[in-house]
Amino acid sequence: MNKLYEFDYHAWALEQAEKIRFQQWESIDIENLVEELESLARSERKELVNRLGKLLGHLLKWEYQPNHGSNSWVGTIREQRRHIKRLLQQNPSLKPFIPEAVQQGYEDGVDLAVQETN
Repeated sequence: MNKLYEFDYHAWALEQAEKIRFQQWESIDIENLVEELESLARSERKELVNRLGKLLGHLLKWEYQPNHGSNSWVGTIREQRRHIKRLLQQNPSLKPFIPEAVQQGYEDGVDLAVQETN
């Protein structure tokens, strides 16, 4: 295991990038690099779920408390839709994950709506 990875992630990442850039394949920390790449992919999925949760939570609030709707709610709904659209444009491989992300986001959205509206 690469000790630099454990004690100075930033320096490790820069070192790995330089090794790849100069094709120093034999000295790349493959195990940790693979782990970090997989983590990056998971973070994109998490962002989609989080944004869908916020969007669906505000849509639920709008649906069940229409008299309490505000410009803030409208702004949040528009903002989340815009960010979700951009995220999917930048990461089209997330599209097959949308049904699962909507389901997970809906659960979070219900919690948000219940917490904020009783």
